[in-house]
Amino acid sequence: MEPGPPFDSDVIILGGGLVGLTLAIALDAHGLSAAVIDPADPHAQLAPGFDGRASAVASASWRMLEAIGVAARLDGLGCPIRAIHVADGLARGGLDFRPDEAAEPLGMMFENRALRTALRASAEAAKGIRLHTPARAAAVERGRHGVSVRLDDGTMLAAPLLIAAEGRNSPMREAAGIKVARWQYRHVAIVSAFDHEVPHGDVAYEIFYPAGPFALLPMLPGTRSAIVWTVDAADAPGMLKLSDRAFAAEAERRMGGLLGPLTPAAPRSSYPLGFHHAARLTGDRLALVGDAGHGIHPIAGQGLNLGFRDVAALAETLVEGARIGLDLGDPNLLERYERWRGVDTFMVAAATDGLTRLFGLPGRTAAAVRRIGLGAVQRVPPLKARFMAEARGETGELPRLLQGMAV
Repeated sequence: MEPGPPFDSDVIILGGGLVGLTLAIALDAHGLSAAVIDPADPHAQLAPGFDGRASAVASASWRMLEAIGVAARLDGLGCPIRAIHVADGLARGGLDFRPDEAAEPLGMMFENRALRTALRASAEAAKGIRLHTPARAAAVERGRHGVSVRLDDGTMLAAPLLIAAEGRNSPMREAAGIKVARWQYRHVAIVSAFDHEVPHGDVAYEIFYPAGPFALLPMLPGTRSAIVWTVDAADAPGMLKLSDRAFAAEAERRMGGLLGPLTPAAPRSSYPLGFHHAARLTGDRLALVGDAGHGIHPIAGQGLNLGFRDVAALAETLVEGARIGLDLGDPNLLERYERWRGVDTFMVAAATDGLTRLFGLPGRTAAAVRRIGLGAVQRVPPLKARFMAEARGETGELPRLLQGMAV
């Protein structure tokens, strides 16, 4: 049966991860309500202990978290990224991104658990957010006049718009028949963290090897770093089975002793690396955000921030539409979001894929080309400034939330 007004909420969000909850909170901050449905058990998601998973929140994304009231719950939990050093293996030189002393950091590093805890607390405190967790959407109907969702416990929800924030394998995206370009890199990312003897100085390191990048990300206290280590898929099982001592020794070798002796500070986990990009980000009364619409290699640490940029653009689109009395599922309104985010997500995804392939080329000639390229960026201020703007998440038409302003 096709739903119609009155609705239970302004939007229904499928997925209560980092992106889905941020969107709900951003909408609530501007007077729009959301029902959030997620199958994950929140108690398991928020369990104490560092699991090694961490995320870089770009400075523009951090301004949005400040604007919607989440940042205060993260006070003292994040490590600023004051510089990024990029190197081709352990060769001399490389590229340093280091803003002026007075400038804000390039971003902040947080344990994923800290981000989840802060977002969950903000969502629970919000008057306009209803959390259905753990719960699943047993049936979804998108009709001419609205969207209805039946949960697995029989609860019925209705809204003008459905938002898919379910991650890379979004069931709603598939059900909507939205085509996806995708491929696998035949690489696996190993995620963990180490305590080390030499303080990191709030510097992130990206060391490129033919198998993929080895990223060191500064955490609190100043002698802990998270790692994202890309290895050939065939080598991953063996790396995961190494003893802690052997794994630390391999990591030290990859780092060239940069931070001194290492001590494991978190369990190891892994995930296969791939690329995907949806042909479109909208459908009939449907919008995709985050990994439901695009997934990229973690080479530049921009995956979560792309999702946050989706949040800021969609929130601004919906809030402004609501102010002039538009149906939030209106195709013309959704088209604005499609135009705003479609090009940006594709350009970032394409650039990330290109970097992955360039730094994966073996041989002296390829290494020489990379060194020339890194040297050129280091010497040309406008080019370097462009890369730093990308790291901050400040390129393109910036939504107001990413500028730290309410919509």
